[in-house]
Amino acid sequence: MSARILVVDDVIPNVKILEAKLSVEYYDVETAYNGPDALELAYNSPPDLILLDVMMPQMDGFEVCRRLKKDPRTAHIPVIMVTALSEATDRVQGLEAGADDFLTKPVDDIALFARVKSLLRLKMMMDEFRLREETSSDLGVINTSEEEEVAIRHARILLIDDNEYSVDQITKVYDEEYDVVVERNMDEAQALLRGSDFDLVVISLDAAENDPLRLCSRIRTFEETRQLPILTLVDEVDKDKLMKGLEIGISDYVMRPIDINELIVRTRTQILRKQYQDRLRHNYHRSMELAVTDSLTGLYNRRYMTNHLEALLQRAKMDYKPVSVLIMDIDFFKNVNDTHGHDVGDDVIQGFASRIGVGVRGVDLACRYGGEEFVVVMPDTDLSIASGVSERLRRQIADQSFKDSKGMIELDITCSIGVTVSREQEDAATLLKRADEALYAAKRDGRNRVVVNSGNVAA
Repeated sequence: MSARILVVDDVIPNVKILEAKLSVEYYDVETAYNGPDALELAYNSPPDLILLDVMMPQMDGFEVCRRLKKDPRTAHIPVIMVTALSEATDRVQGLEAGADDFLTKPVDDIALFARVKSLLRLKMMMDEFRLREETSSDLGVINTSEEEEVAIRHARILLIDDNEYSVDQITKVYDEEYDVVVERNMDEAQALLRGSDFDLVVISLDAAENDPLRLCSRIRTFEETRQLPILTLVDEVDKDKLMKGLEIGISDYVMRPIDINELIVRTRTQILRKQYQDRLRHNYHRSMELAVTDSLTGLYNRRYMTNHLEALLQRAKMDYKPVSVLIMDIDFFKNVNDTHGHDVGDDVIQGFASRIGVGVRGVDLACRYGGEEFVVVMPDTDLSIASGVSERLRRQIADQSFKDSKGMIELDITCSIGVTVSREQEDAATLLKRADEALYAAKRDGRNRVVVNSGNVAA
């Protein structure tokens, strides 16, 4: 996952060390040596993540973080504070300023990259939902200015811990503000999570009889709980477990012995984030229903795709991330309508769309372009990955027969696909035209194939 990271520290060797470590992992690194310069860089060219020192002259890291989080242009950039301060009160102050996490100097490489990857994954998903919300707002489908600010209301927490003392301590903190359910058995907890609507799950990683990390993994596996925030309670000696948990996808952690104020702040942060995500998803689904989906397939329509692609290309000009596009066309579809009628043709289109939806990633955007043509827009994706996805989709279409809704007719269907990738200073129309040229080449050369157009000559 490529990303731009801003490193801020007034000590030059500290900056150079972090810059070197991140560059080795193929991140693009920008640097600043004081708070004002960091803010200017963040406002003019927002990075994907900020590593921010706390103790700096002119303006300390807490103040920089507060300003970043108050400005709409930078409010959603993850901030990791890197500091020699290790007291719980310092962590609480940073979290209240809006920091997403803390790393203590000297920085452990495993912890650094685990947190960076985790926060970048979250930002990538949130950016996609925000971009779709902006697209819907531009189309006049929803009015985001009328949305209420996110606030904690009747938040539900599932606490999973088999230590009686720990359970008593935490429930006393939570009882006044949250609806808390306590479960000591991992299997029962999993059933509860899949059958109920929780805002946060708090899991102790030192369970005596079960494997809490296995449960964390399952939470991230199931569709019902994939986006549920996970806050873990970790002993100082269990850092290996914590690193593994961060790789799996836990959202945050509190070290034992538990500082009550830190627990309160981290809990509130995770619930606010969850409710904000829920609002974005609600707006996204509502806008799709109103104006931007194709009524037959449920995929995005051409109007939405074009607007969304333009927005992606504008963003790509700033962060230099490629946008790939593929156009798919059902081979000999006219014969289906002429032979079996338009009802069967509609069934084929619906089945085709369903296979596209299953075959692409969550961040990709699939749409019905018109008739039997479909488009998939793939952000932050180079041509080699896009062509691989295209070939997989082509095989999925060809390898399994299509049936009509009555189960009376079975048809072998194939498709042709044209693929291309964005170039600098390019608009959506030009990019789509180049993909269409590749599609035309695929149909001319015999159909049921993928043709790649790198921007020069289709091959």
